Amino acid sequence: MRILGINALFHDPAAALVIDGRTVAAAEEERFSRRKHGKRPLPFSAWELPEKAAAWCLKRAGLRPQDLDVVAYSFDPELARPAEAMGLDDPWDHLRLTYAREAPNFLAAALPGLDPAKVRFVPHHMAHAASGAFAAPDAGDSSVLVLDGRGERASHLAAHRTGDSLEPLYAQELPHSLGLVYEELTEHLGFLRSSDEFKVMALASHGRPRMLAELRRHVRATGDGGFRAASVPWHELCAPRGADEPWTQDHADVAASAQAVLEETLLNLVRWLHGRTHDSVLTLAGGVALNCVANSRIAREGPFSRVWVQPAAGDAGTALGSALLLSAGAGEDVGCMTGADLGRDWSDAEIGAWLKTAGVPFERPADIAETVARTLADNGIVAWFQGRSEYGPRALGHRSLLAHPGHAGNLERLNDVKGREQFRPVAPMVLADRASEIFDGPMPSPYMLFVHDVAPGWRERIPAVVHVDGTARIQTVDPAAEPLVARMLAAFERLTGLPVVVNTSLNTAGRPMVDDPRDALECFGSSPVDLLAIGPYAVRRPAFFGVCDDGATA
Repeated sequence: MRILGINALFHDPAAALVIDGRTVAAAEEERFSRRKHGKRPLPFSAWELPEKAAAWCLKRAGLRPQDLDVVAYSFDPELARPAEAMGLDDPWDHLRLTYAREAPNFLAAALPGLDPAKVRFVPHHMAHAASGAFAAPDAGDSSVLVLDGRGERASHLAAHRTGDSLEPLYAQELPHSLGLVYEELTEHLGFLRSSDEFKVMALASHGRPRMLAELRRHVRATGDGGFRAASVPWHELCAPRGADEPWTQDHADVAASAQAVLEETLLNLVRWLHGRTHDSVLTLAGGVALNCVANSRIAREGPFSRVWVQPAAGDAGTALGSALLLSAGAGEDVGCMTGADLGRDWSDAEIGAWLKTAGVPFERPADIAETVARTLADNGIVAWFQGRSEYGPRALGHRSLLAHPGHAGNLERLNDVKGREQFRPVAPMVLADRASEIFDGPMPSPYMLFVHDVAPGWRERIPAVVHVDGTARIQTVDPAAEPLVARMLAAFERLTGLPVVVNTSLNTAGRPMVDDPRDALECFGSSPVDLLAIGPYAVRRPAFFGVCDDGATA
């Protein structure tokens, strides 16, 4: 079967194509439209579809819309209830339901030739669950936990995978939502709601959970698989922060308290789920599963032997999950994800043509990995554009900014390059066979979804990637899966003695991650980056701007 999965209703619109149980392509609309998260999660934008992402998925496979067997839409309006009946203050939510019901016709208009009768509504949290349960490698019979802001009428799902079926075990009804509580705090702290929750997680490391007792009155597990999480009086805990105001210790402390109560509640939910299933593998999905600090505590203190997190855990991942769910339901042998590199790529010849059209001076070194390693060893910053772009919010060695981890000032330097807050950390990528001597935590960690304690003997050697609490959100690199990245890391270690390189996303604040060569050139041209490694080619900053070694213009 040829199944196109679509996520559109709330945020992070995306498309994914599954053919005969195998994932062929998956991409988020923001990478094409260049609008962060694709759109804001407002009822008035619910009609917007991932038109460009869907068209590209079909093009990748050489398909026309009429060639599809099914289109899976990751929301079922028949399961929804009016917002006021669910205790939500969202007076225009009825627009979402109207747009969702019309999705088949909207999709047929966006993809000419598609029969609207081929569109199937998939429950939102079942799509999330399938994106974990069916995509995880070697999962087999396993447990799955989904937590996010909201779906049709719930904010959570605990389920059990057996073979090709998913059995729901418990769903927490709205208005109780761990995701919405964290979103409310994000807004209270002056950040962009439904976008900047990761900033709250980073800020939490600078605080103490001294408000935990008060928060437990409002956020707690109920012992039956559910929880209470609603109406937290944030204004009573600390003053709100304006978007352009500096953060205070009170802001850091309330973030630390919220992070702590989130972790406690998740651990209770995980233990309840294990008590029902007795599985050894847990898969996680939903926006809350992007909280890598909480994920690490679940892996460390929870009862499951292995925890796997969907790299596109947010709503974008429901495009893939809805397609996988229908594929499994049709009796197909569903294949797991072998990597997050499911987006666009270009051949060497195509990239060369882009560079020539742009009139950019470039070279083709004997080995781009070696050239990059030498630039990094000389403390240069490198924009790394290689292979297929990543599905999900993490840069995993395909669209990355790289730097030397041994210079503490590179944290501030990179945050300045990206135009973001200085309290935010940057992450290390490390050769998989060297990771355990430097970092302590879940291994392997190819998707940067856990935090690891940095060994004391290494903290002074790689200070740029060590967060204020002594941790790092690592990406382990397997040479079999990422040979070019591994070769670059090996060359950098040969030159510096460090098997670690700083890896952060190739973008600047408020912009989507770079996706195509034009994006890469625009980012390189507007940021103080020393080298652009794009395919096998190297573009050097002095040559790009026609500057001689003495700083004069050529």
